[in-house]
This record gives sequence, C-alpha cells and structure tokens, in this order.
Amino acid sequence: MNSHTTTFDSRRNVHIHTKTPVSATAPVPRVLDAVWLRELCLEAGADDAGFVELARPALAEERPHIERAFPRTRSLISFVLRMNRDNVRSPARSVANAEFHHTGDEVNSVARRITAALERAGVRALNPPMAFPMEADRWMTERMWVVAHKPIAVAAGLGHMGIHRNVIHPRFGNFVLLGTILVAAEISEYSKELDYNPCLTCKLCVAACPVGAIGADGTFNFSSCYTHNYREFMGGFADWVEAIADSRNGLDYRRRVKDSESVSTWQSLGFGPNYKAAYCMAVCPAGEDVIGPYLASKKDFADEVMRPLQAKREPVYVIRGSDAEAHVQKRYPHKTVRHVRNSLRPRSIAALLQGMPLTFQRQAAGKLEATYHFVFMGSEQVEATVVIRSGEMTIENGLQGRPNIKVTADSETWLGFLAKEKNLLWALLARRVKLRGNPKWLLAFGRCFPS
Repeated sequence: MNSHTTTFDSRRNVHIHTKTPVSATAPVPRVLDAVWLRELCLEAGADDAGFVELARPALAEERPHIERAFPRTRSLISFVLRMNRDNVRSPARSVANAEFHHTGDEVNSVARRITAALERAGVRALNPPMAFPMEADRWMTERMWVVAHKPIAVAAGLGHMGIHRNVIHPRFGNFVLLGTILVAAEISEYSKELDYNPCLTCKLCVAACPVGAIGADGTFNFSSCYTHNYREFMGGFADWVEAIADSRNGLDYRRRVKDSESVSTWQSLGFGPNYKAAYCMAVCPAGEDVIGPYLASKKDFADEVMRPLQAKREPVYVIRGSDAEAHVQKRYPHKTVRHVRNSLRPRSIAALLQGMPLTFQRQAAGKLEATYHFVFMGSEQVEATVVIRSGEMTIENGLQGRPNIKVTADSETWLGFLAKEKNLLWALLARRVKLRGNPKWLLAFGRCFPS
C-alpha cells in the first residue's frame, strides 16, 4: 500500500496528499481480503457489493467475453447503487430518465474509484461502463457490451431476475443500477447466490407494460420492449436518420416525424438517450425497503403507482403486424400507435439465428405449425432447422426432420433481403435464393417476424 502525508494549503483551502510511490519490488497481494474489499466498495459509494470467482459455473457463457476484455481476470466485483424510487415512478418520464442517467454516471464514478484504489494497492483491475459507451462497431454482428452485469450480480448474491428481466435486490428491489469490476486477483471469500427470489410474481409489470412485452406466463417479447422503450437508442436512432434520408423535403419529413418527436430525439442526443417507458421497474413492489405500501393495500398501491402510467396519453412505437401493435390497440386505445421499422437488422447469419428468438412474434404466429430448412452458402455456410409450433419457435443446427419448405440462399443476399436492400424476386431469378416447397410457408414465416 502507498504511505501518505497530509498538509494544509491555506491559499487554496484544500488538503494536499503527498504519496510515497510503491516500490517496483513491492509484493502484489495474491488474495484480496473480502472484508477489506467490501469496505473499500462501500466507502467508494456502492450501496452493496458481492464477489464472484471467474471459474463459477454460472458464468460459463460470460467467461470468454470477460477474458477477451481483460485476460488477467480472476475475480469479479459486482455492486449496486440505489435509485430514488419516486423519481423512477413518475409519469413525467423526464424525471425518471434524469434519475437513470445521474445514477448511471455515479455507478461509473464508483467503479472508477474502486479500480483506482486497487491499482494503488498494486492490483490490476478493469471497470467496463455501466451501460454506454459500448463497442458500437460490433452492432448487429456480435454483442456490443463488454460485460453482462445482470448474471454477475445474480451470481454475487445481489438479487435475482424478476419476470420483468430486471435484477431485484433483496432490500432495494429493482430500483438499482449495476456495476462490475474485473480483478486480476483471487478474493478470500466469494459470495453465494440468494437462496430465494425476491420477485413476488404480482404481475404488476405485466399490467403496466404498454406493449405487452412481459407475458403473464413469464415469456418476454424482446422486440416489443426494444422497439418502444429504446426508441431513441441505437436502432431507433438509425431509423430516425433513415426517415430524414428518405424525406424529399422538410414538409415530407414532418409528415413522417412529428415536431415533438424531433425535439425528443434532440433531447436524447443532448442529454442522454431517454427511455420511453421502463414502467416494469416503476411498478415493481419487491424488496424489503419497497414492499411496505404494497402489503398495506395492494389496491392503493396500484392506484397510486401503476394506474397513472397506464392512463398516460403517449405515443407507443410498434412494428406494423407485431404482437405489440395488437396489444396497444386492445388494451390502450387512448395511447397513440406510431408505426416504425424494425431496426434489428442482422449483418451475419450467426447474428440472424441468435436473434430470431428475440424477434419472433408468438401471437402473429397463431396456429402455424411448420418446419423450415435453411441452407446458407457463400461467405457463411450454415445449415439450420426452424420449427414453429403452438406459438413457440425452436432452432437446431443442421437439417432435422421433414421440412414444409427448404430455403437455399447466398448468405449476403439473404441478409440484404431481410434488410430490404435486395429484392427477393430478383434473388430468385438470379438463383441467389432457391425454394423447394410451397412459397406460402415462407409468407407465413415472414408474418412471425414483421419488419
């Protein structure tokens, strides 16, 4: 550790800390004391912290990404910062978004302070951002985020995932933001997962979501949530830019984009991307510090917290033909449906197959029961089987079973067709795409993935 001497400079009214540099031969601790490390995290501003060994089986899928970012990683620090609940619950989403952004900035600051303290102690560490910035050059080819904070927080005993796909801390509920630090050292004692899930399965999040992204049966429609809640993030921003490019003049642009939407996009560009809803977090009553009013009166809690969000008149962004569109029209006729394009355009076959479960629309699939064989040629040579049955979709490697239709396609051509950059009829005539079977099955397939 560094030694310090402190003096007082009356001219600047500040304390000056003079540090004695660590000797180049000073021993680096091989095992960090867990009690000392937890105290360090709390003093740096964390509200809670836990530790996980990189070798934890629960992190097997995360391990390659962590090692890619910081090969020396041996342990992970997971920590949380509380948000102010009434801010997150406010129907004025500017209040909620300011809370998200301020807390997110503080998460990054806390992570940096912890990392700096470890570095001064001779321990190498890396603190990836809480959210943005991310590795944007990987957009729609592989995952952008350096670390997935949620599974690490769960492994570190800081909560469990609720049906709304947010981590619920046992005390603070889901009113937390998460941070992670990669550490090149072992820790004397690691945290254990909670032996219970704080989620009450009260399904208030199901009722509050304006696009029906959270199913009462626990299913989750990623595309619906992403399209509306993240309208002014990433893909939604790209769609807005394309709306400008497609417009003939200012008048045509105003036909496509309302003035309030232009101003909202400016606000997101100037002050940080704004979430359109996040109502699932707002209404969640779980957590020891949160649950009291809900237990006192579930009706009063719903009237005060949930119903103002449901009653709010607002635009809701959906893809035409999606389950979200049907949900808004049925449940929230007082909200304004705004049709937008699907901005999840994969740029590799691997990303396509990985992303299909995220964009599949269960309700739009209806009673469809079919098996599809896909054979991709060219730059990516892949064979896959897609089965749609009873509103569910599965993907298997290779060609399995007897298909209703077989699609053989050049990889780049197929991806271009999905991105509306290439014409399917041209691709068929040019033999870049070949079909064996009744084309009606391909049309039915397309209805499950509206764009």
